[in-house]
Amino acid sequence: MLFKVKGILDFTPADVSKKHLEQSTWKCTAMIRTNCDTSNYYAWFLKTRFNLKLNPPLRGTHITIINDKMNRGLFMEASNYFNKKEITFYYENLPKSNGSHWWLRVWCPEAQDIRTALGLSRDPFLPLHLTIGLTNPKFAYHSQYILDCCKRFELLGNEPRKELNEYEIYTNSY
Repeated sequence: MLFKVKGILDFTPADVSKKHLEQSTWKCTAMIRTNCDTSNYYAWFLKTRFNLKLNPPLRGTHITIINDKMNRGLFMEASNYFNKKEITFYYENLPKSNGSHWWLRVWCPEAQDIRTALGLSRDPFLPLHLTIGLTNPKFAYHSQYILDCCKRFELLGNEPRKELNEYEIYTNSY
């Protein structure tokens, strides 16, 4: 099951860490920002169900669509056109993890089209996702244990990523 959500493209995200600031000289970044607490909502479920406390994403609920080295002039041209435009994306409601990071799978054909238009691969190195949070290193063992239990009891679903048209999609109706 996927949820259909709207966000706003942001081609000018603030540098929120030393790493971001250092990489901003050569890396271009664009994201979809939401005006919601989706990441907090799923982090709350993980905390309530598994006593797994996550550090929230530094930039709040968002989907990074560009995080690449690319032609800065072309990126700025795209920024002039796409920045602050509304965009639709879809997310899966089953959290995924590698043991330290927790996220939701995301589909966004419009974002993939933007990447293609900018000469980037349609799919980024890390597939589109909405970060729920990062495990504090002190609790890494617990996070891995929870992930292993969820896999064993198929609580997170183990099916591979499917095409968007293979899912049932729910839309907010308010």
